[in-house]
Amino acid sequence: MHFTSETSSNGVVERTFTLDEITGVLWSPESGSGGGPLLLSGHSGGMHKRAPGLVAGALHSVTAHGFTVAAIDAPGHGDRPRNAEDQRRVDAIHRARATGDPLAPIVVEHNMSVAERAVPEWQATLDALQALPEIGADAQIGYGGMTLGVTTGLLLAAADPRIAALSIGAVFVNDALIEVARRITVPVEYRIPWDDEEIDRASGLALFDAFASTEKALHAHPGRYFQVPEHERDSSARFFARHLGGAVGTASD
Repeated sequence: MHFTSETSSNGVVERTFTLDEITGVLWSPESGSGGGPLLLSGHSGGMHKRAPGLVAGALHSVTAHGFTVAAIDAPGHGDRPRNAEDQRRVDAIHRARATGDPLAPIVVEHNMSVAERAVPEWQATLDALQALPEIGADAQIGYGGMTLGVTTGLLLAAADPRIAALSIGAVFVNDALIEVARRITVPVEYRIPWDDEEIDRASGLALFDAFASTEKALHAHPGRYFQVPEHERDSSARFFARHLGGAVGTASD
């Protein structure tokens, strides 16, 4: 892991890094105390490691709860080039949106393809992060994300026992993702956008039902998947604080 820049503001140290072809960013408390939980944050499809909502959630998790937060660009996103097959799927998504054709089959295919490549990259990133003295091999690790980030997080949690908790949002669901959910036993907080025209509510409920976790919570909020209320961001951070450790904080933090 090679750190390429470092800035500090409002109690948060932000460092960008590269790891082979992976591009990422790490936010941590300015106090440098270390030893707190590590939160992995997966961005939505078409977005990147510095998506505004992701950054806002990361800063809140650091300042209010003492987490360290990492995000990486998924293959073909952010600072990473898109291959021909990914471009074909992205073009198909844009055409479907323009013509009003169903999006779900194309998005699911694309997300699964990207996520399958992203999982080993997240595992390599985790290895490198846990080698840092301020994080360490014993850090408790959670994962949060939306859409593409959810697909990636589910595959990662099913494959890597280091993921101890999941707080995830809306996602396009297929039978393969349902089968992945049946292998997940860690605590899960799952949010459904109740009024989204593209993401089917019933499939979201089916995914929640499939989780094998003995502790899971379902949250529904009005609006589209990108219209997540501020209180849900605080709920997610509190969820991780309960299951990973760290300061619980207050809703006004």
